[in-house]
Amino acid sequence: MLLSIALILLPGMLTGWVCRRLKLPPLLGMLATGILLGPCALNLLDASILSVSAELRKIALIIILTRAGLGLDLSALKKLGRPALMMCFVPATMELLGTMLLGPLLLGLSLQEAAVLGAVLAAVSPAVVVPRMVRLMDEGYGTREGIPQLILAGASVDDVYVIVLFSTFVGMLQGQGASVMQFVNIPVSILLGIIIGLMAGRLMTVLFTRFHIRDTAKVMILLSLSFLLVTLEDSLQTAITFSALIAVMFTGIGLKQSRPELAGRISAKYGKLWVGAEVFLFVLVGAAVNIGYITHVGMPALLLIVFALIFRMLGVLLCVVKTPLTSGERLFTMLAYTPKATVQAAIGGIPLALGLACGDTVLTAAVLAIVLTAPLGAFAIDTTYRKLLKKA
Repeated sequence: MLLSIALILLPGMLTGWVCRRLKLPPLLGMLATGILLGPCALNLLDASILSVSAELRKIALIIILTRAGLGLDLSALKKLGRPALMMCFVPATMELLGTMLLGPLLLGLSLQEAAVLGAVLAAVSPAVVVPRMVRLMDEGYGTREGIPQLILAGASVDDVYVIVLFSTFVGMLQGQGASVMQFVNIPVSILLGIIIGLMAGRLMTVLFTRFHIRDTAKVMILLSLSFLLVTLEDSLQTAITFSALIAVMFTGIGLKQSRPELAGRISAKYGKLWVGAEVFLFVLVGAAVNIGYITHVGMPALLLIVFALIFRMLGVLLCVVKTPLTSGERLFTMLAYTPKATVQAAIGGIPLALGLACGDTVLTAAVLAIVLTAPLGAFAIDTTYRKLLKKA
């Protein structure tokens, strides 16, 4: 495993640096490194590290969501109101509907199978979007209009919404039927995640105020709390659950509201953690890609992804159509809401593992969505934000 860790970090950082020098998103090099090192190419990564790949990717996601919460300014988000709420559901729903419309035509899927595929494709990637929105807030681009905050909040809820829909559609395809409680659980889990996160943030504020603890130790405490929240969510067998990832982000928000200066110091520590976590995340996502599946459906799946993204961008446009944002700011918001990686890597293989007839097709489309949208979406954000957004 130690050799695999070295192979992940050294080539991953090197290819990321090369891409950065070429004015390309670093994650493109990291994804390519993962594909090259993974089972479908050189097969140099130890099976033990691949077996815990999902957990390592989740740790990286926890780090960046906590950092996002520590830097999120809710005051600008509150000014947007309705669009902020719509961004959580409308773009994903539009992409899901687009996939259900085109899936039977392009891939020969049934309507239920197309719904499963749509639920896999409809999630935006926090791993791609969140660090870039954090950087925009650090540099002051679009912050007065609340654009990074809008995208951050929407991306976090978007994933929870899509994952719950995915579980429901898979159950329906297996003949279990759809439960009303599954749909009720969507807003409830989001709301409970917000409440639990804010309470945890206040608790951390009291703890850090009353006791003198080094900032590094505070980061370790926050990380441990985040791991406990995620473990608790996974262990719940009740009809009503809570979203641990939203709770993790709102823990940072609660801490920032109470102690902004402390939140700034801890956020800087998390920024250093993200340097290594980003490499692990995208190299391991690349290692999960099975190039062999791409030849199965190829061009029809690629066309489906492109057309579904158009539906998604129209959904974003509907969310911001009656806002004071300029046309350039609206275009940036549409582009920034397209990257996919984390959720697709996490759930894209589940239908195949369950033996569903659409399993190969769903996994292939998930792989293509990652390879196409993660680098292109990151590139679009990195190259347009200075031109399309105003600096505060």
